[in-house]
Amino acid sequence: PLYDLLASVAEYYRQQLRSRPEAQRAVDYLRERGLTGEVAARFGIGFAPPGWDNLVSEFGRDKAGRQAVLETGLAIERNDGSGIYDRFRDRIQFPIHDRRGRVIAFGGRALGDDGPKYLNSPETELFHKGRELYGLHHARKSQARLERILVVEGYMDVVALAQFGFR
Repeated sequence: PLYDLLASVAEYYRQQLRSRPEAQRAVDYLRERGLTGEVAARFGIGFAPPGWDNLVSEFGRDKAGRQAVLETGLAIERNDGSGIYDRFRDRIQFPIHDRRGRVIAFGGRALGDDGPKYLNSPETELFHKGRELYGLHHARKSQARLERILVVEGYMDVVALAQFGFR
């Protein structure tokens, strides 16, 4: 069920990038970096809107939903125990896939000054940062056999290289 939740959240973030007025800053940033809509769509890039409970309201409506968003690291429990809130707010969202192509986590790039520039999902039952390489799933899809890979630092580096034909 956690894989299904993460896939649904990835689609939710993609929809937010297309439909939320606040997402225009994200679209402008991606365009300034030279990305086309085609490449953004290929990588499933989305947008986490500003606000503390957009995702929680959408996917954490009941006790099981709240537990699932906590288990996937998408939400954080308040220190005083009074509820949960979205981990990712006002960020460009990069879904992280496992080798089989399932969404297992997210990396978010801040659009404002709220928090760190990049924020990743925490380690979870599904996501172990040291065992994953962002973009590997996409590279494997593009070629039957990978003879070489180029490892770069960030999500935008991977996506920008794909924009220029480095699959």
